Amino acid sequence: MQYEFQVQNVKCNGCATAIKDGLGKNRRVQSVDVDVAGGVVSVTGTADIRDELSAALKQLGYPEKAA
Repeated sequence: MQYEFQVQNVKCNGCATAIKDGLGKNRRVQSVDVDVAGGVVSVTGTADIRDELSAALKQLGYPEKAA
């Protein structure tokens, strides 16, 4: 399954690395891509884990932007 998150606080490649490392700890995550300029996090996973990923992003300091 593919997920895309528009998140806050992504300012540099260090932020991208923190997001990739943090979400990559979930064994159901296959890949994580971060568009630093756009603040977009794209995740491919093996199960329906959208809520879990959103909570993890918030805990890492990169909450989703309000719709």
